[in-house]
Amino acid sequence: MKTNKTGLGTFAFRCLCPIILLGMTTPCAAQQPWSLRQCIDYAVEHNIQVKKQDVTRLQREVDVNTAKNSRLPDLSGSVSENFSFGRGLTAENTYTNTNTSSTSFSLGTSVPLFTGFRIPRTLELQKLNLEAANADLEKAKNDIRMQVAQAYVQILYSMELCDVARRQVGIDSLHVFRLKEMMKNGKASGTEVVQQEAAMAQSQLTVTQADNDYRLALLTLSQLLELPSPEGFTIERVSPETLSLSSHLTGLSPDAIYQEALLVKPEIQAEQYRLEGTEKSIEIAKSAKLPSLSFQAGLGSNYYKTSGFPSDGFFKQLNNNFSQYLGLSLNIPIFNRFETRNNIKNAQLSQYQQQLQFEQVKKGLYKEIQQAYYNAVASQAKYESSGEAKRSQEEAFRLMSAKYEYGKANITEFNETKNNLMKAESDLARAKYEYLYQHALLDFYRGRDLTFQGL
Repeated sequence: MKTNKTGLGTFAFRCLCPIILLGMTTPCAAQQPWSLRQCIDYAVEHNIQVKKQDVTRLQREVDVNTAKNSRLPDLSGSVSENFSFGRGLTAENTYTNTNTSSTSFSLGTSVPLFTGFRIPRTLELQKLNLEAANADLEKAKNDIRMQVAQAYVQILYSMELCDVARRQVGIDSLHVFRLKEMMKNGKASGTEVVQQEAAMAQSQLTVTQADNDYRLALLTLSQLLELPSPEGFTIERVSPETLSLSSHLTGLSPDAIYQEALLVKPEIQAEQYRLEGTEKSIEIAKSAKLPSLSFQAGLGSNYYKTSGFPSDGFFKQLNNNFSQYLGLSLNIPIFNRFETRNNIKNAQLSQYQQQLQFEQVKKGLYKEIQQAYYNAVASQAKYESSGEAKRSQEEAFRLMSAKYEYGKANITEFNETKNNLMKAESDLARAKYEYLYQHALLDFYRGRDLTFQGL
């Protein structure tokens, strides 16, 4: 049965009206939407893993302060009170029961003069550990930046899929209405109406699935931001036309990107600092072979009383017994059961282990860059081919719409072409945002901010 020949222009206009209206809305109400920069900054400030790494950095600062202050003299005081009782030998060479009490006071200090260079080397080691902790903190921030950017792009992609799905519902809704009107005039069958209603129901299911995916994407990002709930949270919606999709791969290679990354990536810097620190650890272990010299000074006094014997008063005894001392102490290591030798060996083994760790991190970074580079190449090719596929499907849909309008195609053929167009639009959206993320990731490996042109 031929359908009513209303003309392609009228049909296209009637199809576009609901599409335009639907395109003006987003999957959820946007109130105070977050930009990508706001999301990244907020996540870096509130992420628990970043906070934990910052605590580690603060601990390394304390270690540096401790190493600096080890050059200072120490100061300690002591007070003791002793009681003794029982039989004892007297001055007359006889034994008698006596009770004795004594009180002593002392105050002493010591200053390290030479420790076999252990103190300055320990300070240098702690400073390197602090630099490594700073780099670890920046690595933690970079990790959350990448996760936030990926989640942000996923939301944009989900938004676009929601738009595609709603446009299909708009087209199906228009066709259901049109076929019902034609059926009243006897120009369409009930079967065609039922088929189109089934197609619209399937499109509505697709909208529901797209909305669910969108909400899950929002949940993922809100969790990365440590928000208590995704309710009321949304991101800035950008026009696809504002996104820059120009290629950044011209003149680049994985090796070239890797060489840039070696100079800027914090995980490389952290392992480099740790490797330098192992050399200081070896020097610290060797310092135990050298003698150490320290200066001591102190003062003290005591009070003594024995039962049955006269004694001066408390303060008089303290004054009479007051003494001071100065001294130098030289400690020369001779043999300590091979402890120093084994400590040096362990430090050397730790250095070798750190060298292996450094190489492993560098190789891991190179593999990541390789993967990102070829993903970017593939995403660029996929984006270009998806664009061609979408244009072809748009032309196919236009021709099929004309054929269906003039009764030269049935509703099944029309819906099949429409679904092919929807798939092409979805594939293009996925390819576009994958393309954006992969190219931004390559720039990020080169030390640039993780941003997207147009966001």
